[in-house]
Amino acid sequence: MPDTNIMTMIDEAAAFIRGRIESAPEIAVILGSGLGPLAKEIEGACVIPYGEIPHFKASTVAGHAGELIAGTIGGRRLLVMNGRFHFYEGHPMEIVTLPVRVFARLGIKDLIVTNAAGGIKDSLKPGTLMLISDHLSFMCPSPLNGPNLDEFGPRFKDMTDIYTPALRELAHAAADRLGIALDDGVYCYFRGPQYETPAEIRAVKLLGADAAGMSTVPEAITARHCGMRILGISLITNKAAGLGASQLSHEEVGETARQSEQNFVKLVRNIINDWN
Repeated sequence: MPDTNIMTMIDEAAAFIRGRIESAPEIAVILGSGLGPLAKEIEGACVIPYGEIPHFKASTVAGHAGELIAGTIGGRRLLVMNGRFHFYEGHPMEIVTLPVRVFARLGIKDLIVTNAAGGIKDSLKPGTLMLISDHLSFMCPSPLNGPNLDEFGPRFKDMTDIYTPALRELAHAAADRLGIALDDGVYCYFRGPQYETPAEIRAVKLLGADAAGMSTVPEAITARHCGMRILGISLITNKAAGLGASQLSHEEVGETARQSEQNFVKLVRNIINDWN
């Protein structure tokens, strides 16, 4: 646990951000590996490096710029994390999920969370997009562990429909309009940083997993605890372990993300334009 009380950390970070941005944001967005190009779509951008924000951590992962961006897309006021913190970087869960609680402290009610993931379901080829309908979190240390933060939510929070059905319908409508294939699927969290073994992928496939990755679930659980609406999108950058012909690498993840960024950016921009 950090020496400083977690509520003090949340309040200090929120107060700093509030003092740097012009107006209260409506939607928070967390961008995963290689998905930073969406940040270029933000109008009137105010960029704050994580190193300037109290208790935020510098990113140590390629494809994560490590900056918070305030601005607008389609008239909607956004607060965008261009890169996230991961458990595998050595951060405790209260730090991994600190930004989400800061978002809630700033009055944000809606969260879009994105990631790069390995495809398990046959139809999820590299370069395709998957809307997260649910997740498996057996390997995720609960971000709600320890004393409950009553200011944000109840001790025992229901996780049914954690990924808000109405927002998923909105995303499908945007994808249909754009002619972008958007599958639904269950995302399975692994701690990392090592990739999953083929045996682990076979096991979680039997349990209903459609894609696998090393992020998103801690943030989604925390956002749900805070009463936020959540939309989750995975960019499939590779076939999961044992399902493809080559060894897995972070370079492959980044390259596929670069090749597929146009559809991702168009989809998220249109979803935000339609937000209600």
